Amino acid sequence: MIMAMLGSLLGGIGLFLLGMHLMTDGLKMSAGGALRSILNQGTKTAFRGILSGAAITAVVQSSSAVTVAIIGFVNAGLMTLRQSVGVIYGSNMGTTMTGWLVVLVGFNVNIKVLALPAIGIGMALRIVFSGRRPGAAGLALAGFGIFFMGIGVLATAFQDLGQCIQLEALFIEGFGGLFLFVGIGFGLTMLMQSSSAAMAVTLTASAGGLIPLSAGAALVIGANLGTTSTAALSVIGATPNAKRVAGAHVAFNVITGALALLILPLFLSALVTLRKTVGLADDPAPLLALFHTLFNTLGVLLMWPLTRYLVRFLKERFRVAEEEWARPKYLDRNVLATPTLAMEALFRELGRIGEISRRMCRRAVRGERHSRVQGGDRRALNSLVKAVGDFAGRMRQGGMPEQLSNLVPNALRVARYYTGRRHKIL
Repeated sequence: MIMAMLGSLLGGIGLFLLGMHLMTDGLKMSAGGALRSILNQGTKTAFRGILSGAAITAVVQSSSAVTVAIIGFVNAGLMTLRQSVGVIYGSNMGTTMTGWLVVLVGFNVNIKVLALPAIGIGMALRIVFSGRRPGAAGLALAGFGIFFMGIGVLATAFQDLGQCIQLEALFIEGFGGLFLFVGIGFGLTMLMQSSSAAMAVTLTASAGGLIPLSAGAALVIGANLGTTSTAALSVIGATPNAKRVAGAHVAFNVITGALALLILPLFLSALVTLRKTVGLADDPAPLLALFHTLFNTLGVLLMWPLTRYLVRFLKERFRVAEEEWARPKYLDRNVLATPTLAMEALFRELGRIGEISRRMCRRAVRGERHSRVQGGDRRALNSLVKAVGDFAGRMRQGGMPEQLSNLVPNALRVARYYTGRRHKIL
């Protein structure tokens, strides 16, 4: 019996993660240009940056996708580090939308009535319009349906487990018990690489009576902190700008999580009082969703006046020597997740290749030593052209909209012209 329940639990988590993956990929493919436009226009001020980050993350349902886009913009010189920090704040607020989707739709709507038609219509669009924007939107719609199928399986599994197992017995009074569940929440997010999935598990577990409100709140804090592991892992070996953006993400989540943990008793007391005042049902899931939203909002209010100090710290912490010419400046692997940004990074790296070529020509005209022209600059040029070819190959493997995939051969042809060679670089 227990094994069957655990199997249902794992299956529900798997469906949820699959749905999130399809939904995020579909939305990025169908709205890549809009994402670029909104981020470009919506970061003129810090406040607009927060709103843009929150809105885009709420729609795309992936703070990781937004963070990757931000890294691409900072690397491309289209956004300052200070602007990117505002979007990071907003993206953390936008992730709270997942909790509300679970509470308002997942627990109150007939899952089969909502999910199965979405999967059917979405896959039909995907088949009929493959490689075009409606097909990408269909993929997102199918992912949306699978997402809620997973919620339904999770809810049923936790209700059954709640009758056999009580995690409440593990809860120790005081900060010791809170730290235990914060660690569990962190571990869930790190294991599944999705704070949204950890949040869904927490809400369904609390709704099924498996954990008390205080333990659920600690799990929510842990899930929020767990996103820092994703950011930290994503920038190993990445550019300094990517590390600075990830550092801002880590700083926000750690400071916000620490504050929420310190005032957790006051937070929960206020929420319980609000529930009694409004006359809501004795259900912890909506309170946990509200708690998630409030403590991220409180974190933004706390970090807002500290932003310039945070930016100064990050610039000093990750200060590096000038990049060697042979090392790509814009071809960060994180931007591969968003084809429009990847293409822009490719074009900007081609611009650097052109700059090296012009420098080589000027030196040759001035009569500088031939070995110098054919030496370091030539090695840098060949290294960058090879990097462009490898990057373009990874772009193709990841799947691209048709209008972008046609531009890749032209970019590779330009790179070959700079080297003066006819052989292929892929």
